[in-house]
Amino acid sequence: MTAELIRGRVVADSILSPIANRLDTATTKPGLALLLVGDDPASHVYVGMKEKKCREIGYHVEKHVLDAATPEADVIARVERMNGNSDIHGILVQLPLPKHIDERRVIESIAPSKDVDGFTKENLGALMSGEPGFVAATAAGILELVKSTPVAIEGSHAVVIGRSNVVGKPAALLLLREHATVTLCHSRTRDLEAIARQADILVVAVGRPKLVTSNMIKPGAVVIDAGTSKVDGKLVGDVDFEEAKEVAGYITPVPGGVGPMTIAMLLANTMKAMEIQTTS
Repeated sequence: MTAELIRGRVVADSILSPIANRLDTATTKPGLALLLVGDDPASHVYVGMKEKKCREIGYHVEKHVLDAATPEADVIARVERMNGNSDIHGILVQLPLPKHIDERRVIESIAPSKDVDGFTKENLGALMSGEPGFVAATAAGILELVKSTPVAIEGSHAVVIGRSNVVGKPAALLLLREHATVTLCHSRTRDLEAIARQADILVVAVGRPKLVTSNMIKPGAVVIDAGTSKVDGKLVGDVDFEEAKEVAGYITPVPGGVGPMTIAMLLANTMKAMEIQTTS
């Protein structure tokens, strides 16, 4: 058996196409501010991809690039100016930040109504309690990828490997909200192989190349690989794709799986933020 590919670009287009159509006649354009501090090459690539997609769809986008030595107070001051800018409906601070800057302080300086990455305590708390708010884009994208398959989430056993606030925890909460039985695993989980093999839906978001091999996958399972690492100049995921595709029922490739969905859900969140801010 060879798994069916879950093509992130196709699912992303199904989300972005209706937004682009609406913007053709819209008088107000969603505004997204992208803040990048430092010269991390990967961060520049990611921000560039987000900026490009914004312009393609028809968003108003501002990119702010600050020197790596910029003091934390100046970074927060820049965020606060964006908070007060009515043309900006969403703010994204690209992580990681330089080591002298407290990421949590910077994230918490973003107005929750403009936190389209869903990283502030207010939005994370809303997700935990089932209240309306912005959900982390990658986690939201993962859920949409699972929903694009014929596999029912309700009643399924979902295993999430990785417990970050950015991907693992919000992905687990979203799957729980859809009535899956969820197991959240991490680096100290005992007998990870046996637990992973129980999963009808397996989400991996660790950042360790080929952590998950075929013997960790239940035949026919949905496998969502949210990991990205560079190995010999190539982008690879947390799942050994060549092995896994012979066991899984549905699987995301890296690249071309979760990545396009992160951008799509970020733009969808920004559209939602604009609608809330312009009607309140």
